[in-house]
Amino acid sequence: MSPHPSTAAPVQPFLHDAVVALRAPAQAWSRPDGSMGGAAIDGISVSDVRVVRGLRLTVAGIPGEHVGTLVDSASKVRFATAHRTLDAAGADPDVRGTLTRLVRPDGCRHEFELATRLDRDLDVDVVLELDADLTDLQVVKAGTAVPLAVLVDVTETGARWGDEHVEVEVTAPDAIVTRTDEGIRVIWRVVVPARGTARVACELRAVDRAAVVSAAADETPWSAPELAGVDDRLARWVRRALDDLDALRLTAGDRHEFLAAGAPWFFTLFGRDAIWTARFLLPLGTRLPLDTLRVLAARQGGRDDLPSAEQPGKILHELRRGTYAIPGEGVTLSPTYYGTVDATALWIRLLVDVRRAGASLEEVAPFRTALEAALGWMRDSGDPDRDGLLEYFDTTGHGLSNQGWKDSGDSVQWRDGRLAEGALALCEVQAYAYAAAVGGAELLDELGGDGEPWRAWAAQLAERFRASFWVEDELGRYPAVALDGAKRPVDALTSNIGHLLGTGLLDEDERRLVADRLVSPELSSGFGLRTMATSAAGYWPLAYHGGSVWTHDTAIAIAGLAADGFPDHAAELAEGLLRAVAAFEFRMPELYSGDPASAVPAPLPYPAACRPQAWSAAAAIAVLDALGRSPGR
Repeated sequence: MSPHPSTAAPVQPFLHDAVVALRAPAQAWSRPDGSMGGAAIDGISVSDVRVVRGLRLTVAGIPGEHVGTLVDSASKVRFATAHRTLDAAGADPDVRGTLTRLVRPDGCRHEFELATRLDRDLDVDVVLELDADLTDLQVVKAGTAVPLAVLVDVTETGARWGDEHVEVEVTAPDAIVTRTDEGIRVIWRVVVPARGTARVACELRAVDRAAVVSAAADETPWSAPELAGVDDRLARWVRRALDDLDALRLTAGDRHEFLAAGAPWFFTLFGRDAIWTARFLLPLGTRLPLDTLRVLAARQGGRDDLPSAEQPGKILHELRRGTYAIPGEGVTLSPTYYGTVDATALWIRLLVDVRRAGASLEEVAPFRTALEAALGWMRDSGDPDRDGLLEYFDTTGHGLSNQGWKDSGDSVQWRDGRLAEGALALCEVQAYAYAAAVGGAELLDELGGDGEPWRAWAAQLAERFRASFWVEDELGRYPAVALDGAKRPVDALTSNIGHLLGTGLLDEDERRLVADRLVSPELSSGFGLRTMATSAAGYWPLAYHGGSVWTHDTAIAIAGLAADGFPDHAAELAEGLLRAVAAFEFRMPELYSGDPASAVPAPLPYPAACRPQAWSAAAAIAVLDALGRSPGR
């Protein structure tokens, strides 16, 4: 009998039931009781390398019974246990343990406290076992990780292991450290006084000489918003989000900050994600957005390079410590990879928005050369067939086949479920480019340049869009998700149309048509905006880009609705997110199911969704702003 397909091939780890503590570029994933090794995602990682894959704690030779998990912050989690084999007679637990996990940028500290109400001393061994590892996280993500034979050296104060790039050191004061077949065993011989407590601690630190990112050192680069009178669900989401975003702050070789895309797979620089996150956070100040612009401008494309998809003026897609491969999909990306069609226009939009949000002309003037290069990329390399629209096509055969934000291989479909083929021109990318050209022209005028050619270019793009993208079904007209390689409008109804609002591309009647579609039962699940409408043959509520709900995607639509004068529509979609947020303990994941609110009391998790995710967290500020609040600066 052949194995079931779901167990025969490697699968990406589920994350929805794991507990994470993080301080980028370090993170620790575990079971709810704090142990590690019970699931594929478990372990402690620093800079995209997992250095511990298993962790077990025993007291007097027995694991404690899990009582509860307390999340104090993004970086600190406590795991409470009962130790009833040590109790006196009676039903009440007399001995309790608390394992505190504190993640720092270079590793993780564990503290264990044992407390008793017994009237006698407890003389016990507290044992912490760590399974050493040196597995790249992309291997963990692919589901192909196997236990590695790691050479561990025991030292006077703990243990060490590593390879040519990574060095790991564990220190455990007052403990006995020995090697095991899997790693190390740390033993504390503890006397807990009657009605007292005893504490032990173990520190793990790691250095990665191949790292391309590092922790941000400065204070948080935004101000706290005023939340008095705000819906409690939104206020709690905002507080949790800002704590997570603080833990995602990184730099890339200089002092300028950006936000890592998300845990566990994306603790690095992603152009599109960093830009959207910075745009969402603009109501809280311009410092982080300006830094994000600087980080990306410093890596702006300057030449034509086929393997990396670099082109003059282009903003990068992602930065990695080495070649990045996606097994089973035939994808192999250069460490610095430029395969994105939208990040360049979005970079221009962020620069324009920063200026409009109050940045001085002196602050934006240094970006003029990068601005002109980015505008030039939209007109030239971004439009290889010179039809006035931006399109993409992976010419390497091993890059991303889809290069908008919905970058999975099946994300652009016809209504009947067929995949669109050829060079694709996404609808939202045209809107980004239009807004970037109009805003970039305005900024060029301010900087002493000539913006008129870009206003003319934008006008031609709008005309071309209006003539090419609109399709119709039994409910009326709406924009197609894309044009395919033959310039035919790909007619699936998708959430991409929400990105057209607030850009100026649409006229008044078109804006109304889009706004009404966004809140239709086809797209609005009642918990947010589905990525693909239920009317499409490819719709599935747990499809990554084909029916699930993405927090940031819904927030973009909400912001666009508010900007274009549809406050009731914006409030309706926002209420959907606020219904969902409590189900995820106010930490919104990357995405979740698109099941209708009429059928389920809460959205199901997408089990492999990242969390925290920068743009999902920052969406809280976008929603707060769109609903008419006035965040503090």
